[in-house]
Amino acid sequence: MRTDVLGVGFDDLTLDEAVQTGSGLVEADGFHYAVTPNPEFILAARKNPEFKQALLGADLVLADGIGVIYSAKILGRPLKSKVPGIDFAQRLVAWMAEHGKRLFLLGAKPGVAELAAANLKSTYPGLIVCGTHDGYFKEDGPVVEEIRAAAADVVFVCLGAPKQEFWMVQNGPATGAHLMIGLGGSLDVFAGVVERAPKAFQKLGLEWLHRLIKEPKRIGRMAKLPLVLWYAVGARVRRR
Repeated sequence: MRTDVLGVGFDDLTLDEAVQTGSGLVEADGFHYAVTPNPEFILAARKNPEFKQALLGADLVLADGIGVIYSAKILGRPLKSKVPGIDFAQRLVAWMAEHGKRLFLLGAKPGVAELAAANLKSTYPGLIVCGTHDGYFKEDGPVVEEIRAAAADVVFVCLGAPKQEFWMVQNGPATGAHLMIGLGGSLDVFAGVVERAPKAFQKLGLEWLHRLIKEPKRIGRMAKLPLVLWYAVGARVRRR
């Protein structure tokens, strides 16, 4: 049973448990998809019923963001831990390299996915990256066929929310992949184009601050994030 945080149900898992669940989905028959909602997702889902349904319909929903964890605590429904999508992806890739699974990278600017593939294969010897495609395409059909032809087991879909979630729902089954994961800007990090926050920031849940320092133009988006905590407080008060 999932933990409801302001209308979005999260799987209450540690990182280890999430990877175990994800690897199980890769091994299972049929198509599955995973989402990694942060506070921005929650805010967007409140205004966009279709996006909310895409999140609720996922086979795996991971709490990517300290704001999700704090909101769950305020609501009296604490989650075990934050599970950043990029950490989940890295751990799953390590498992894939050991088990001969095939990975397809979709998204980012031209050239970024290829660079990410090279870095991942260097970091995880034995990893099979069966294909890449940038996120700047107009028609879904050719991309779907490319993934199918590559016989991908897992696809990292990095198109940004909510586009990536809608894309997985609409096109995932036709690709033949067993698991798709919406991972936002993760390919930029894997490629080394964007620097991830230092470990100290990660442990303190301050990755958002590091991103803001690096990209001051994000201030408008960041200013909205306290709204999630405010909504959580309001929901707690109303419940009482």
